[in-house]
Amino acid sequence: MQNIRNIAIIAHVDHGKTTLVDRMLHQAKLFRDNQETGELILDNNDLERERGITILSKNVSVRYKGYKINIIDTPGHSDFGGEVERVLNMADGVLLVVDAFEGPMPQTRFVLQKAIELGLKPIVVINKVDKPNCDPELTQEAVFDLMFNLGANNDQLEFPTAYGSAKQGWMGEDWNTPTEDISYLMDLIIEHIPAPKTDEGTTQMMISSLDFSSYLGRIAVGRLHRGTLQAGQGITLAKRDGTMVKTKIKELYVFEGLGKERIKTPVEAGEICAALMDLDKNMAFEIGDTICDVDKPEALPPIKVDEPTMSMLFTINNSPFFGKEGKYVTSRHLRDRLFAELEKNLAMRIEETGSPDSLLVYGRGIMHLSVLIETMRREGYELQVGQPKVIIREIEGQKCEPIEQLTILVPEEFSSKVIDVVTRRKGEVGTIDTKGDRVQLDFTIPSRGIINTLLTATNGEAIIAHRFLEFQPWKGDMDDHKYGALIAKETGEATAYSISKLQDRGPFFIEPGDHVYAGEVIGESLRPGNDIVINVVTAKNLTNMRSKSADDKSTCSPAIKMSLEEAMEYIREDEYLEITPSNLRIRKIILDEIERKRARIAAGYKDE
Repeated sequence: MQNIRNIAIIAHVDHGKTTLVDRMLHQAKLFRDNQETGELILDNNDLERERGITILSKNVSVRYKGYKINIIDTPGHSDFGGEVERVLNMADGVLLVVDAFEGPMPQTRFVLQKAIELGLKPIVVINKVDKPNCDPELTQEAVFDLMFNLGANNDQLEFPTAYGSAKQGWMGEDWNTPTEDISYLMDLIIEHIPAPKTDEGTTQMMISSLDFSSYLGRIAVGRLHRGTLQAGQGITLAKRDGTMVKTKIKELYVFEGLGKERIKTPVEAGEICAALMDLDKNMAFEIGDTICDVDKPEALPPIKVDEPTMSMLFTINNSPFFGKEGKYVTSRHLRDRLFAELEKNLAMRIEETGSPDSLLVYGRGIMHLSVLIETMRREGYELQVGQPKVIIREIEGQKCEPIEQLTILVPEEFSSKVIDVVTRRKGEVGTIDTKGDRVQLDFTIPSRGIINTLLTATNGEAIIAHRFLEFQPWKGDMDDHKYGALIAKETGEATAYSISKLQDRGPFFIEPGDHVYAGEVIGESLRPGNDIVINVVTAKNLTNMRSKSADDKSTCSPAIKMSLEEAMEYIREDEYLEITPSNLRIRKIILDEIERKRARIAAGYKDE
């Protein structure tokens, strides 16, 4: 059996994990010296590059000193817990990458806890030691304390540490002494990460990930736990629901470098491989299924995944601007796309509603759901989503809601403002630590308390991280929206004249020249709790005394432009967010003003 090491790289968002993988690929001479590779080789998805985060796990491998090292790059954001959970099942050890200045953060804790529970051996990488005011040795002690608190065993607590800078391309034993390259870290992997453990018995491989090729179709990716696999071999596919299906392996691949290599010789236990199976069109394999021996099938325990904490209504776009920008607009398109997502997105759930045009989608948080929505709009889908709602459970006869641990790193002058905002949203202050010129604040807070962004309160200076803690008794109502909405009265093109005349009503989300429709939310009313219907499509009446050019002198304040996440967090209970490939629009669910008033009266609201 060849010398194999299977490692997963885990870290908090933006601690340099993907950059480090790039360096490992270069260290193993995977590229020619004159080859232009760019940066963040693994984050090849447009969304990942733009947001600077890893969403989908990747498999690559390098060969170093006679060893094959399979590297699994995993997501660092807790909303992608489904991804993290299953890829750790393929590894024998982990590289824990920690920022030398920020230290271990909530997501570090989230993923590390899962790795420790699985008994994986850690190697700690204290990265970004070139940052000003950082204390790498204190960070290393904080990592030890964290592992101890998470119940790590003695072997896990005796972890080796590499210090360095992935960006500058070096790793060494001492953070004060830069080395030539990252060979010190590569040697640690070979020395400390154990060879794959294999059990005696018949073939067993858990399908931990799915790949798709337009040429080959669906490909199962996983680690072979025991036995051997070979192209042409007969197998039994043990489904998660207990169904057993006899089939055979059509083609088998192993990971070499950044790609896959077709292999005809048997793959031995411990290797990570990709299998193409000969299955009937109606019988698809899924994540969590086990590839077993054809005669003596024994399924592996299915993967456990963190439960969703949030739900959103997904429905077809039925606004007056329906179908103008998207390719996929029908309920069939929407349903097919969402159910296809279920196959690879383990932390997501879908529930039917009373309407064939709407589905309830459950996810791990705003980020988890927004990545799906952003991907869909880029693929050409039009859809509408409702207000995100946290999942409520009844535990021992008591109404309970998800509680999260919230960590905020802010400049000192904003700390009191942050504490005020969080405590008003039912948050409770935990610890307060000073780190250089910044303060780290730890809170416990209901998930719905994080739904509204804190960035505006800190002029964009806050670094915010959160992870699910547990379900606790309901904390009471929150004042989510103090202000009402400015709603368009007519459909047409917004004019500078109208907007400039109405600016005392509140800030606008639209600019002159934007097309709006009746019932669209075009701004925020400064009158607390009151929606105001306004006409922004009226042009100035021209007379023989005034010319059209006078209209151009109307001055308008810049429009507020929200990101997808901000818009998802902003919408109220009686609103939808309309999402098309080119635009995000907030609208009232009931577009007609009179119908809207009737609905409010029927619901017991007093209209002022």
